[in-house]
Amino acid sequence: MEHTDLYINGAWVTKTERFDVINPATEKVLASVASADIADADSALNASEAAMILWAAQTPRHRSEVLRKAWELMTARLPEFANLITLENGKARADAMGEATYAAEFFRWFAEEAVRVDGMISVAPASGARIIVQHKPAGVAVLITPWNYPAAMGTRKIAPALAAGCAVIIKPASETPLTMLALMPMLEEAGVPKGLVNVLPSRKTGALVDHMLHDPRVRVVSFTGSTGVGRKLLRSAADQVLKPAMELGGNAPLIVFEDADLDVAVEGAMLAKMRNLGEACTAANRFFVHEDVAEAFTAKFTAAMAALKMGDGTDPSVDVGPLVNADTRDQVAAFVDDAVAKGATVKLGGTAPKGVGFYYPPTVLTNVSKNANCVADEIFGPVAAIQTFTDQDDVIACANDTEYGLVAYVFSENMKRALQVCEALDYGMVGLNRGLVSDPAAPFGGTKQSGLGREGGHEGMLEFMETQYISASW
Repeated sequence: MEHTDLYINGAWVTKTERFDVINPATEKVLASVASADIADADSALNASEAAMILWAAQTPRHRSEVLRKAWELMTARLPEFANLITLENGKARADAMGEATYAAEFFRWFAEEAVRVDGMISVAPASGARIIVQHKPAGVAVLITPWNYPAAMGTRKIAPALAAGCAVIIKPASETPLTMLALMPMLEEAGVPKGLVNVLPSRKTGALVDHMLHDPRVRVVSFTGSTGVGRKLLRSAADQVLKPAMELGGNAPLIVFEDADLDVAVEGAMLAKMRNLGEACTAANRFFVHEDVAEAFTAKFTAAMAALKMGDGTDPSVDVGPLVNADTRDQVAAFVDDAVAKGATVKLGGTAPKGVGFYYPPTVLTNVSKNANCVADEIFGPVAAIQTFTDQDDVIACANDTEYGLVAYVFSENMKRALQVCEALDYGMVGLNRGLVSDPAAPFGGTKQSGLGREGGHEGMLEFMETQYISASW
């Protein structure tokens, strides 16, 4: 928490207007952080424009080495970043270490990708002209990150943008800006030039972002967050015809067939549901368990949930920390109350504890109605809503019956059937006998209302590049 000011052009800019960051475990103020305004956005845009000219002219190998150094430095400081993540986000220590490790890996992956921006030369079949295709940096990118992964959602955007040759301006979530600010001295040490990465925490998010998206120097907007906010950003981006990369909401189904290895399914379900306390767009939201194994799966899964220790995430023995704020906790409680009112049975949890901290216990619900609100919307908390099924076609139809299409999970030992089901699911990602799909080397993203574009993989860097075609004769 050493750095709490704006970071513009490689310098810390203090402001009289500030806002508090709250520790969700204690409800006490962690820090007072500077709040950026329109003038600060203009300063960041000026710095980004100047820095990008020089950065884009650097060789891919130079950009690669800087990103590789960033990975080395962050890897050496994982415990420090994990501690800060826990303090401002609330997640348990082990979960925070997992995020910090994952966040650092984006620097290594895109250090390797920076030198693999392959072009093409071919002969046009009709004219005989040469077709030359190359990829160029798109321009200044505005990055808007959420509170649930304070480190990883930033590095997942910063690393490919820098690999592509772009400059960036980051607007971190107001609940969790400290981790991103703490990352800046490390990037300086790695060799990132002044002005190439700028961080603008702000309580005036709407006006600030809208102003930047209407500046002609901005060519890319990359956002992770709710579908509702994503739609608004797309409307603003349309005015300048910006290149959008949108990673939006999810409503992930988790399907357990009768031939699944139940131990594997429970382990996967615990990862898919409880990673980051369920405060993730990839969290399993709707559990569909075959009627023949529903009782056995529910018993094993409930026992695993009951074994989790809840408390302040700074305690290494704690598995489940608090949710990020009171609104999130209250929304989770409302989902549970609605499901119970519509006939659901509470197998575990179901009641928020009294006292300090935004806690909600691991909760298991069975006999959940298709009309329950938690079936139609993201729970964003540690609640598993279990339904049963008997017919494969029916469960596929139920799984696809949502405006979202980010990720689904399938558990079955019959690989022929399992892959048929995976292909029938209208989702950008599927975890097959796995409860974790996120990987820097893989293209992360969804279909339908879950977003546009991909993050990670080779595709993640191309989101920050434009394709240029040259027709030549020689």
